[in-house]
Amino acid sequence: MAKVVAIGGGSSYTPELVEGLIKRQDKFPVQELWLVDVEPGKEKLDVIAGLARRMVEKARVDIKVHATLDRRKALRDADFVITQLRVGQIAARVQDESIPARHGLIGQETNGAGGLFKGLRTIPVIFSIIEDCKELCPQAWIINFANPAGMITEAVFRYTDWRKFIGLCNVPINMERSIAQLLGVDPQRVRMDFAGLNHMVFGLDVYLDGVSIMTEVLAKLGQGQSMTMQNIQDIPWTPGFLKGLEAIPCPYLRYYFQKDEMLAHTLEEHQQGRTRGQQVRAIEKDLFTQYADPSLAEKPPQLEQRGGAYYSDAACNLMTSIYTDAGDVQVVNTINDGAISDLPQDVVVEISCVIGREGPRPLTMGHLPLACRGIVQEMKAYELLACRAAVSGEYEHALVAMAVNPLVQSEKKAAVVLEEMLLAHREHLPQFQDAIRGVSQRHEINS
Repeated sequence: MAKVVAIGGGSSYTPELVEGLIKRQDKFPVQELWLVDVEPGKEKLDVIAGLARRMVEKARVDIKVHATLDRRKALRDADFVITQLRVGQIAARVQDESIPARHGLIGQETNGAGGLFKGLRTIPVIFSIIEDCKELCPQAWIINFANPAGMITEAVFRYTDWRKFIGLCNVPINMERSIAQLLGVDPQRVRMDFAGLNHMVFGLDVYLDGVSIMTEVLAKLGQGQSMTMQNIQDIPWTPGFLKGLEAIPCPYLRYYFQKDEMLAHTLEEHQQGRTRGQQVRAIEKDLFTQYADPSLAEKPPQLEQRGGAYYSDAACNLMTSIYTDAGDVQVVNTINDGAISDLPQDVVVEISCVIGREGPRPLTMGHLPLACRGIVQEMKAYELLACRAAVSGEYEHALVAMAVNPLVQSEKKAAVVLEEMLLAHREHLPQFQDAIRGVSQRHEINS
């Protein structure tokens, strides 16, 4: 019997996780589910725990649901630890989106300047969780859903000695299911080869019943067929671009290959006071009203508006495959180990892997298509710089990371946005306190 701990248990996504555990109880018998959160999230945690218990009772499965603010109490003897936390909650996300937009940059929670700061806030917290796991559950697998998942996984492998860590994202499973829907077939018949980075992953091939149908799928997508997510503007790819790319880009690549259109959309939303973070705040208010209803004992369909569709499938499939030593193929963030020839062996990539008891083993994909190669290498350099800044807390390290980000690429704007965001997020950046004092002093002198 397994023990699962979800840190960030008060997340609106958690009912997806509970549903996934219930469905897989025959293969992955979870005896205890511990939901952990921090004091500001206590009210949401209590609501989620109540719903989770009602879901378990309705399904008549023997899963004991616990809710606590004591992380160490929850972690003892855990088998799987899921990190799905958001440092600073939705208010921090709104800042991540709004501050860059005020300076004419794309504001997005995992890309550009906003993504950098989400990483700077989150990496130290993940490191502290790892320290607790070393003491309390050294055998556990940590499965990280917190964004930016690729950067966080990179930091863990580069700056800690914990190796049972897997970064996970629902984008690849969304893409596979979208293509199955496009073809009008059961999702179980479709599989894709993925390679790249988190939120910069490419589908290199598509298989229907084991037979490649890449040419057919590229043609359908080039005809304007939709394949995006709730939080990303749906701008169709042109047939010539997809044919020349020789790959299927994930929806987040619109921020790079359709930058002008995405920037215009970002600025319009900002001017109208409806950034994605503000929309999510409204969606969550409605969701938690439903979650608190004592008659509700299942995941409401409105959760898919939150952008977390198939979260439970990604998380629970991964845990089940490790638990059962399944040897199936899933897409995760882990060490490259030669899978992508265009990147160093020791960096983290998002890649199709064989999943078993020993964790992920990447499938060798060789070279990326030429049109994909450069942007992936550029983004990996940025991620390495961002991880260095998150660990060092040095102003100069953060400045360089910000300036080389493909959605910034301006030293002057990087400095202005960096300083404004350091001050806005100072409560959640303990490693940058010296830098923040220096910024504050400069601003006081200038004013």
